Amino acid sequence: MTAKRIDGKATAADLRAAVALEVDELEEKHRFTPGLAVVLVGEDPASQVYVGAKHKATLEVGMKSFEHRLPADTSEAKLLDLVQQLNSRDDVDGILVQLPLPKHVDATRILDAIDPKKDVDGFHALNAGLLAAGRAALVPCTPVGAMRLIRQTLPHIAGLHAVIVGRSNIVGKPMAQLLLAADCTVTIAHSKTRGLPAIVRQADIVVAAVGRPEMIRGDWIKPGATVIDVGINRLPGADGSKGRLVGDVAFAEAEKVAGAITPVPGGVGPMTIACLLANTIQAAKARRGLS
Repeated sequence: MTAKRIDGKATAADLRAAVALEVDELEEKHRFTPGLAVVLVGEDPASQVYVGAKHKATLEVGMKSFEHRLPADTSEAKLLDLVQQLNSRDDVDGILVQLPLPKHVDATRILDAIDPKKDVDGFHALNAGLLAAGRAALVPCTPVGAMRLIRQTLPHIAGLHAVIVGRSNIVGKPMAQLLLAADCTVTIAHSKTRGLPAIVRQADIVVAAVGRPEMIRGDWIKPGATVIDVGINRLPGADGSKGRLVGDVAFAEAEKVAGAITPVPGGVGPMTIACLLANTIQAAKARRGLS
């Protein structure tokens, strides 16, 4: 058996195209253009790449993009002041503060200061609570993207057993809520779970989001299971240079057992930005009372 590779790039491209059409419709029918503000503090190389990609994608779908790049020594008070300014701006529908923040800044305090209606990252405690209660909410982009890939691969998932390896607020916990809402039986495991291989082996759907390169081996996978690899890790090169990107799943091994699997890169990653754009549309419409 060789697993079907789930093409996140193609699915993300389709979603971005749908968002662009919706932006056009909002401009034509309601005379406004959704806007996304992204805040970057410091010069973390990976964060700079992510912010640049988000800015480019936002403009490509026809939305307004507002970039705020601040020096690494920006005070927490100054950052909070910027967030409050963005909260009050009518042309800003979504606010994203790029993580990680410098150590002297309390990330939780910053995220809690974002207007929940503009919290397109879905990290605010209010949105997390609404999701847990099964109510409409802005949901973190990576689990939303993973869920889209699951649904296009498995149209009927009610009753299936999903095992999530990872318990973060960004991926693991919201992923569990989304799968529960879809009537899956859900197990949340993590790096300290006892008997982890045997638990993963029970899963019809495996979501790997533990942040450890190739931790989940091929013989952990139930034959025919769908594997969604959220991890992205760079292995060190033999000479100390940057090595190849890998996920949390040993892809070459798992591909021989699974029914379908996301590659790294090219799987869940492209979906994150596409779902950020979709969340911005959702926030823009909700703020104006549009269905």
